[in-house]
Amino acid sequence: MSTDERPLLVTGDMTVESDVKRLVDTTIEKFGCLNVLVNNAGIMKFGTIETTSMEQFDHVMNANVRSVYQLMMMCVPHLVQTQGNVVNVSSICGTRSCPGVLSYSMSKSAIDQLTRCTAIELGAKGVRVNSVNPGVIITELQKKGGLTDDAYANFVEHSKETHPLGRPGKPEEVAQAIAFLASDDASFISGEHLHIDGGRHAVCPR
Repeated sequence: MSTDERPLLVTGDMTVESDVKRLVDTTIEKFGCLNVLVNNAGIMKFGTIETTSMEQFDHVMNANVRSVYQLMMMCVPHLVQTQGNVVNVSSICGTRSCPGVLSYSMSKSAIDQLTRCTAIELGAKGVRVNSVNPGVIITELQKKGGLTDDAYANFVEHSKETHPLGRPGKPEEVAQAIAFLASDDASFISGEHLHIDGGRHAVCPR
């Protein structure tokens, strides 16, 4: 792989405004334009209205919502120039009520509203905005959010019952959906929330 073919890696903290600005500036400096923005950085924390502290709430909202808002705001002028598009990584918890992850669910609902509003605002300028809303996907998200190995194993096993397809999803299944929404094959899709959840969003609690 030649130097020109290597991906540009810019490390930083998405909750630090200067890091977000550096990310955008470095990308434009190297490539000269921007065609697609995928907002995939996010965290999960467990808690209810009785146990979620304001510190946790602010931490989750800053990481999952404020940073996405800032990054989109900075990227929009470049996306307008290329008539590019945005794919936000939301969650089934954005469109359905998920107990025990209150701050996370609220943050993903905000991302869904951001997706719809900006799809309307930017549509006339040729910029599409969509989201993917995964169900349970085998990643480190829940463990980093606080689940022990045993609790995570039980969580994954339970997902076989909550997802009609009888299993959790794989990261590549989400990645393929993102690639589709970002491609010209989805040129007439905007403001959409695409569930990659094995049918979980269609299930009524019993």
